[in-house]
Amino acid sequence: MPTLIIHSPTLNDVQHTLLKSIGDLQPRGNHFRIEAIELDAEKLFELRQESELDINVLPEGFDGSNTKLLISDMDSTLIAIECIDEIADFMNIKPQVSAITEAAMRGELDFEGSLTQRVGLLAGLDHSALEHVYQERLKLNPGAETLIQGLKNHSIPFALVSGGFTYFTDRLKTRLGLDFARANVLAETNGKLDGKVLGKIIGAQAKADFLHELCQDLKIQPNQVIAVGDGANDLLMMQAAGLSVAYHAKPAVQAKAKTVLNHRGLDAILDFIG
Repeated sequence: MPTLIIHSPTLNDVQHTLLKSIGDLQPRGNHFRIEAIELDAEKLFELRQESELDINVLPEGFDGSNTKLLISDMDSTLIAIECIDEIADFMNIKPQVSAITEAAMRGELDFEGSLTQRVGLLAGLDHSALEHVYQERLKLNPGAETLIQGLKNHSIPFALVSGGFTYFTDRLKTRLGLDFARANVLAETNGKLDGKVLGKIIGAQAKADFLHELCQDLKIQPNQVIAVGDGANDLLMMQAAGLSVAYHAKPAVQAKAKTVLNHRGLDAILDFIG
């Protein structure tokens, strides 16, 4: 029977009483578990609302202790910004670009077409704007470094895949000691952005393909992978994984993901590993 995970190291009296009525609470260091529990989606939703906690059912068939890879989106998942929106701010068109980004993340626009449109608006911008975004605006989301270190402690590789740009993924890969990274390459000439992406755009299918490619290279199965994302272009990748985590995600993504995190930081993903 399924296992219920309560992603909190402590519980107040109200939360404790509420959850104790469901089953036997077992402390597991940084979280609690209730084993062998029958819980439908409606009851799970009610528990989350009443407790104001991240609570998830660990899917049957997924063995967290056998996790062999974590693959994560970058913008608004590993990091707290959408890089393309911040780049656009240097051309004074951030609201226009942000609106397109938001619609694409909700699944209302084709991602590849929306990225082509947004990148086109950046034509002529000095390449130095990217460094300003990286140095001055890019922040890791809460718990990111704890998650990465925890994965390293378990010898679980971390793959970063993004519909954003290699300028940022490559730097984060080096800075954080990540194992793999893939993203789009911005074309430039003489230090100015051309307003184009070089090669095939890393969209929803390309993210899923990267997951399968890594599984083949690492000689593992997709059900041994945890995939984390927040936008509609992450869904194919998330559906391919043994465990999908919607991290502070758009409603359409939360509705389709196997697990959801809306309160805790990224380090709560370690709870699934056990």
